[in-house]
Amino acid sequence: MAKVARPHYHGHRERARERFNVVGGEALADYELLELVLHLLLPQRDTKGLAKDLLARFGSFSQVLGAPPARLVEVKGLGSTSITYLKIIQAVAQRYGRDQIDTEKPILSSWTQLIDYCRTQMAYETIEQFRILFLDKKNRLIADEVQQTGTVDHTPVYPREVIRRSLELSATALILVHNHPSGDPAPSSADIRMTKEIADIAKPLGITLHDHIIVGKSGHTSLRGLKLI
Repeated sequence: MAKVARPHYHGHRERARERFNVVGGEALADYELLELVLHLLLPQRDTKGLAKDLLARFGSFSQVLGAPPARLVEVKGLGSTSITYLKIIQAVAQRYGRDQIDTEKPILSSWTQLIDYCRTQMAYETIEQFRILFLDKKNRLIADEVQQTGTVDHTPVYPREVIRRSLELSATALILVHNHPSGDPAPSSADIRMTKEIADIAKPLGITLHDHIIVGKSGHTSLRGLKLI
């Protein structure tokens, strides 16, 4: 009986896994890490070309995971099942980032960790999200809630709803966070105006607005850092 030829990409996959085991994920290029993910989703296919196609279309590993299913389905080689699993991996990454925040410690004690969390959750979303981190008197996290979602460039925010929810949770401090799908985290005049309105309503009620953070693919902006609060 003739021996069945082993697909050429099997050896490549083994080498890719071994490289990951030796150097770790941080040392891998985006296409290498994405290819390893696609190995899990498409075990019977050579996925190196697909990984490079996805990166050429969307720009980065994170942008591939954050891409909406309606755009992923346009990519030859991805089906509904593999797209679902990509979105599951995105959700796992977001959950992992959220769980890294120690709710027993003041959230402001690790600014870098907070920014990393906000970027993981929102920087690569394709529509605007407005979320609120509600804090207690020791600046520990009570709740993290997405209050509004909008379009690609606008999210309606109602300051009195923000304060109402703060009172329901007995929060004494807030951090506002939203994303700019354009990638540019610079605040708009509407962002600044809304932030000041929330701060003005909150202050007489004993609620402190610590900051309003805007995240985008190119970085983040702190309105407090810009002395706009």
